[in-house]
Amino acid sequence: MNEISPVVQDAATSRERSVPSNDIEVWENVRAEATRAAAGEPMLRDFLDLAVLRHDNLRGALGAMLARKLAERFMPQERLNDMVCATLSEDASIIAAATTDLIAIRMRDPASEGYLTPFLYYKGFHALQWHRVGHSLWLRQRNDLAHFLQNRVSEVFAVDIHPAVPIGTGVFIDHGTGVVIGETSVIGNDVSILQEVTLGGTGKERGDRHPKVRDGVLLSAGAKVLGNIVIGRDAKVGAGSVVLRDVPPCATVVGVPARIVGWCRETIPAHAMDQSLPEFDYQI
Repeated sequence: MNEISPVVQDAATSRERSVPSNDIEVWENVRAEATRAAAGEPMLRDFLDLAVLRHDNLRGALGAMLARKLAERFMPQERLNDMVCATLSEDASIIAAATTDLIAIRMRDPASEGYLTPFLYYKGFHALQWHRVGHSLWLRQRNDLAHFLQNRVSEVFAVDIHPAVPIGTGVFIDHGTGVVIGETSVIGNDVSILQEVTLGGTGKERGDRHPKVRDGVLLSAGAKVLGNIVIGRDAKVGAGSVVLRDVPPCATVVGVPARIVGWCRETIPAHAMDQSLPEFDYQI
């Protein structure tokens, strides 16, 4: 296993020391960053005021932003905003999850220097929060509206997640483009998913037919995980791999079809975001 350099460890430790503990602290960070950005870039002042500075809390800003992203002719922003705000008020777990999702991005993405940029611009984050709203509606048997939102999210963000899918907290969907997650999938906490990942079935069978992804898993770019299989806790699926069988906890798998090439030791793959693979003997 590759060792983590002291520089990376120091950077990670520095970030851990400054991690907010709740949505109020995250929101204070977002507002402070928006204030600095508005002062430094006059062209963005009106936008930042609309998106952040005129709101009192994360819930209000998130609801308005999500509505603005998905609004269209027959579903105007005001109607979407009212629906999202009502859902956030009824289901407090959504804001709690959004908070941990933002913290996860800040901790795992080296391109993220704060909370404002992912809040405003990361479509993986936007798609995931819309899914949380849709899943809450699905659990209350508002299936038609949940399907409508799934379709709009797919059109706008190129992320297609069935509204029935339960997804844990601290989840990072990096880039997002091309992510597809089928109806009977389950995703745990602290999972990282990169672009073009598919959690799908193997055919047209009905019933429980999609993968179960446990806590701490890293699904690297282009990974295809197919069938009612389990990706064990803290496992890593290599880029471009096709997984058709259960993956044990802490295993690293790669290939088509995927096979075990290594084991995690200390770091959680979803946190480390390391898509490299251990050295192993294989034929190209």
